Amino acid sequence: MVEKTLVVAVNPGLQAGIASEFVQKANSYVSEIFLEKANRRVNAKSIMGLLSLAVTNGDTITLLSDGDDDQEAIDVLANFLSNPS
Repeated sequence: MVEKTLVVAVNPGLQAGIASEFVQKANSYVSEIFLEKANRRVNAKSIMGLLSLAVTNGDTITLLSDGDDDQEAIDVLANFLSNPS
């Protein structure tokens, strides 16, 4: 299991368009991937789960991944969320 905590830099956050792109990236990995905010954890491969967290720019979140490609998944997804769009 790989875990990484970061501050979301994409603007305005994980809203519909950006969340959809994030989910597509997450679904390209075989590992289970979760996103956690304020003690709530959702499946990062679920658009509805991500939108339910209402992640905005500046929020601190934790990405967790477990599986054969977990480190690569965390690296790519963390990079996506850490770079302003």
